Amino acid sequence: MKIIIESDFGSMSETAKNILLGHMTEAKRVNLSITGGNTPVKVYEKMVTAVKDSPNYDNVHYYNFDEIPVEGQKEGITISDLRRLYLTPAGISEENIHPLTPENYAEQDVSLEAVGGLDAMLIGLGKDGHFCGNMPGTTAFNKLTYKVTVTGEESWFVPEMMEKGMSFVTMGPVSVMRVKHLILIVNGSEKAEMVRRVLTGPVSEDVPASILQLHPNLTVILDKEAAAALDK
Repeated sequence: MKIIIESDFGSMSETAKNILLGHMTEAKRVNLSITGGNTPVKVYEKMVTAVKDSPNYDNVHYYNFDEIPVEGQKEGITISDLRRLYLTPAGISEENIHPLTPENYAEQDVSLEAVGGLDAMLIGLGKDGHFCGNMPGTTAFNKLTYKVTVTGEESWFVPEMMEKGMSFVTMGPVSVMRVKHLILIVNGSEKAEMVRRVLTGPVSEDVPASILQLHPNLTVILDKEAAAALDK
C-alpha cells in the first residue's frame, strides 16, 4: 500500500490525474474503470484538458464499476454521471465506453478477462466504509460482479427513489481485487476516521473497504483533512 497525503483537494486531484494519465499513455489497450460522485470532479476537469481532441488516448477503454437503474431512463445513475463529468466533455468515442448494466452484469467478469482485465480503477470511499456498491450488510468478500436487492436499510449510497425490492449491480470484492492498480481518493475531515479504520483496522465485511488493505498494488491519495486520524 502506498499512501500519498496532499495539502488540499486541488493537489490531491492533480496527483490522481497524473497517475491515471500515466496508465493511459501506455502503448497498448488500456482498460480503465472510474468513479462518479463529488470527489473526482477536479480530477476529471484536469483530465478533460489533456484528453480532449488528443489522438494519444484513443487506446483507453472506460468501464463503470456499479450501476443504479432509473425507471424510464435509458441509462442508470452511474454512467450518466460519468458522461456528465468526463466522458462527454472529453469527447470519448462511444466505442470506447463499456457500460455495466443490470442486463449484462453476469458477463462482466468474463468480458473483462477477455480484454486483459482492468489496468486501473479510480474509486472513492463512502462514509460508512463502502466501496463501489459494496456496502455494510450486503457485502460478502467472495463476490464477483453481483446484483444487490434493496432492503430499505442501506446507507446513503442508495438514492431515495430506490424502493425496497429494487436492485442495482456492482463489481464485487473479488472483481475489484483483480484490478492491476487500485487508486483510492478521499478528501474531507468527515471521512478521516473511516480512512483510519479502512487502512489500519481489521479486515471485516462490516467495513467493506477494509479488504483493500490486501490488494498488492493499492495507491491511496488523501488530502490532509482525510488523513488527520492516521498515525504520523
